[in-house]
Amino acid sequence: MKQVADENMIRNAVGDEEVEKMLIPPYTEANKNHPLWPKVQAALRDVYDPEIPVNIYELGLIYKVDIRRENNNVFVEMTLTSPGCPVAGEMPGMIENAIKTVQGIGQVEVMIVWDPPWDPSKMAETAKLQLNMF
Repeated sequence: MKQVADENMIRNAVGDEEVEKMLIPPYTEANKNHPLWPKVQAALRDVYDPEIPVNIYELGLIYKVDIRRENNNVFVEMTLTSPGCPVAGEMPGMIENAIKTVQGIGQVEVMIVWDPPWDPSKMAETAKLQLNMF
């Protein structure tokens, strides 16, 4: 699938403040007050589904990110677009490796869940625009 818009195009169209709201998937749960959250979020946005030109965070594949205050260990609960995803075995390692690049992070655990199943409603608005799904 070809990407039809990128973040800069969207920023130019709606402005920086609106894009910041549009970048957040509606169903992702995270302890956003943790000081490392912005860096973890950025690391997640660097991981792309190999078959879809959108990062896994904005696709809504990340359901939960729990960064422990006492040791900065991170637990991630995620899903995939389908159970038959060809990178199902690799994706947790890709996520773990991306988060481990954040300085100060402890151990990282990534778990794939299938409930609730992923559907396009879980995508951030920016992802929908990038995929021409608005």
